[in-house]
Amino acid sequence: MSFPRYLILIIACLSIAKYSFAEQVTHVLDDMAQCPIPTYPQLTEPQSIENSKAITILAEKTGINKNKVAKFTGNVMLLNNQQTVLANEVELNREKSTINATGDIHFQNKGIDIFADQLNISETLGATTLHNTQYQLTGIAGHGGAGVIAVSKEGTLSLIDSSFTTCYGASPDWQMNASEINISKNENYLEAYHARFSVFNVPVLYLPYFTIPIGDERQSGFLYPEIGSSGKSGFTTSIPYYWNIAPNIDATITPKYMLKRGNQLITEFRYLYDEQQGQFDLEYLDQDNEQEQSSDARYLVRMQHVGTFSERFRAYIDYTAISDDNYLVDIGSKHYNDNDAYLYQTGELAYFADSWQAKVKLQDFEVLGDNQTNYKALAQLELNSHQEIDLLDGLFDVYSEVTNFDSADETLPTAKRYHVEAGFTFPMVTPAWFLNSEFKLLQTHYEQDNIPVDSKLEENVSRTLPKVRFHGGVNFDRQTRFWGKGFTQTLEPQLQYLYIPEKDQSNIGVYDTTPLQDDYNGLFRDKRFSGLDRIAQANQYSWGVTSRLLDSTNQEQFRLSLGRIVYLNDSNFTLDENQGIVADTSALAAEVYARINRKWQFSSDIQYNTEDDVTNKSQTSIDYLFSKNQTIQLNHRYTRDVSGMTLEQLSLAGNVRINNNWQVITRITQDLQQNRSIETYAGLQYQSCCWSLSFAYHRYITANFDETSGNNENRDEFNNGFMIRFSMRTKDITDMFNSSIFGYKRPYFLNN
Repeated sequence: MSFPRYLILIIACLSIAKYSFAEQVTHVLDDMAQCPIPTYPQLTEPQSIENSKAITILAEKTGINKNKVAKFTGNVMLLNNQQTVLANEVELNREKSTINATGDIHFQNKGIDIFADQLNISETLGATTLHNTQYQLTGIAGHGGAGVIAVSKEGTLSLIDSSFTTCYGASPDWQMNASEINISKNENYLEAYHARFSVFNVPVLYLPYFTIPIGDERQSGFLYPEIGSSGKSGFTTSIPYYWNIAPNIDATITPKYMLKRGNQLITEFRYLYDEQQGQFDLEYLDQDNEQEQSSDARYLVRMQHVGTFSERFRAYIDYTAISDDNYLVDIGSKHYNDNDAYLYQTGELAYFADSWQAKVKLQDFEVLGDNQTNYKALAQLELNSHQEIDLLDGLFDVYSEVTNFDSADETLPTAKRYHVEAGFTFPMVTPAWFLNSEFKLLQTHYEQDNIPVDSKLEENVSRTLPKVRFHGGVNFDRQTRFWGKGFTQTLEPQLQYLYIPEKDQSNIGVYDTTPLQDDYNGLFRDKRFSGLDRIAQANQYSWGVTSRLLDSTNQEQFRLSLGRIVYLNDSNFTLDENQGIVADTSALAAEVYARINRKWQFSSDIQYNTEDDVTNKSQTSIDYLFSKNQTIQLNHRYTRDVSGMTLEQLSLAGNVRINNNWQVITRITQDLQQNRSIETYAGLQYQSCCWSLSFAYHRYITANFDETSGNNENRDEFNNGFMIRFSMRTKDITDMFNSSIFGYKRPYFLNN
């Protein structure tokens, strides 16, 4: 640093006030989960100096010795366009190109505030060095001390014999001490050598080297480790490493150790290009030590993609494959529940025009266990068209579909299906009433191959059915008072008539068809089955009525819906041709919702068979909401016939804050039919302003699938274990609340 290359302004400023440390610190409290981060006022306004190397020096006194050494004393301030230094005394040496400062030093730039006893600036080394320091990172809770801090000209901080923590106080809850810590200003990450971690002054961990992100931006580095245990895998631990490959590409690589099974590698790769985004996941276990009869690798692969090409095209892919049917049961995965019975394998490409759209779809499901082989749609082409007509603001709709069904089971029949559904719809909607009319013709043609000898199926089948549908309703409302409060009460009756003639369809195979739910909203559908292999005969009308109570802000406080279907035809078939609907009416469907007050909510739906005086299906939930993220829910589920079995379950889920630091999360689910526990989940989280520790115990029934290979060794009916997670930042409690196999059902979405 030579004087000719710097602009030095020496000004004696006798009136400059001296800042004290206490006066500079202000605390900003965000909320209970945030540490109070000290902030410091800007020492000076940014300098608009064209030459970035120019320095301005302000002082109360100044002196120059032989035109080589300049000495400044009394509230000395060094300024340039990147950083500011406040000190008691500054000495500038022209020959050595150095600046030395002593006494109550405050160094400040955009990323850090440092307080030190001594400061040295060397142009030759291109660095600034501070001794016996305390520092605070700007805008985040990172702070600590160091014997020496060196600031390079690029802005990188090197802290020698240093400490780092995000907690405050005389004795921080946790702290890291290291021989050297490097903090990159631009990359916003922390790099540490010979790091020793302590919790409440007790040493707990030593790492020779590691890096972690310290800001909100995406940075490469290790994420927080997770420790757990389960009956199936034993003690487990995993340490994720996040790789910020590019602004639009990243990956997370997680080595996972399982005491019983061995070492597993879990990788997640994500990308984003313009309107395209996707994710590729691979979970790989080279050899499972629990499977003595097999040395095959166990894995899960999943690819997801969604994106648009220009304004018209959209692509969607969700494909999953696993090594064996019991992978989810034995090892588990974040992508699927342990008890899921099938995996998605879907790909779509859609085109959207102004009045029509087309879609090409490939669809399959990998069914787990030794179950009946499913059909896959190797290629499905769909075409929709909507054209406005002048009559009654109607529409002329056309839906057509071409699907090719195949199966891995060579003994099952295959088929090509051609379907066209065309007709007129006349929607009439006003605030007071609505009436939708529909007149359509359904034409379906099947070409079926590989038909068994004794089957009713035929090679070529054509089916033509007309469909007539009228659906209307009226909305009434009035002002009323209940419990001394004013409400708006509504009465919303609706009626639907549906006609489809009877047609024998026993000569058509069942490829993608299954019965739909018979809840209240299902009363007003125009079909009973998904897919097209069965179109149920209908000569019926559906009635329903809903009444609501709305408060002065139009928030729903109460809702009651009641309805059913009345059959005018003699019978109506199901997927099993031997089982018909012989009753005159469907089950009575009802829904109730009540918001008793700001804390209590009740919701229930039921399908009740009045002919046999039995309940077909019901679900009831009572919620007590303490405050944000504090809830207790009691949930009852009942289904009379699921594959010939009756299911009845009672669940209690709770999330309760004990005090400002401790929170309890629990869920218990009981099978009332077999009088046994299905799931028990208990979690406890300690949460301070700068770190959290979560502990959870989980015991749940598992679905051990019978594999065709007969490889079912070492599998128990229940899985149990615990999880421990430490985080230097507060973790959302919702993650633990939804960790059970059933999860938390929100009051408005009991059918999810």
